[in-house]
Amino acid sequence: MASPDTRMYPQGSGTSKSFTRSGTFVEIGVLKQQRTRVTVAQINAGLTLLPAIPGVRWRVADLKLIAIGGAASGSTDVRLLGTRAAAGVALGVAAVAGLTQSTVLRLGSPFATAGTASIVALADGASHTQLDANTAVTIGKTGGTLATSTHVDVLLDYVADLA
Repeated sequence: MASPDTRMYPQGSGTSKSFTRSGTFVEIGVLKQQRTRVTVAQINAGLTLLPAIPGVRWRVADLKLIAIGGAASGSTDVRLLGTRAAAGVALGVAAVAGLTQSTVLRLGSPFATAGTASIVALADGASHTQLDANTAVTIGKTGGTLATSTHVDVLLDYVADLA
């Protein structure tokens, strides 16, 4: 039986398309999905979903949120945050009124009143453009303390680009 192929692709000249940096495996230009069950305490404190990695710029492709254990209450909204042009930017904002138990909210959903049953995206597709290099993507909230739900499932589709 032949031994397994352990080469890193692509072979030859150019930049490797996959590597481990700062303890995180990164595949450049590959659409990935990360599903994270986040506690309301983690959202209240702010949680890093994609870490700051030197030489890497994150690009969000899609976002879905699902409230687990009850309807969310207490805060104004739950938001996905990044950094562009050295300033913080809310890539997606989900009003707490829309975070009812088991309801799937999706970034830019046109099927309902924006802000109550969807995740509001930035105008002109700006939620889907590259963020600054060496910056994290986080989830947090505004307003009071997020409560009632026990968790929020965060399904984040993203691409890593070279800076």
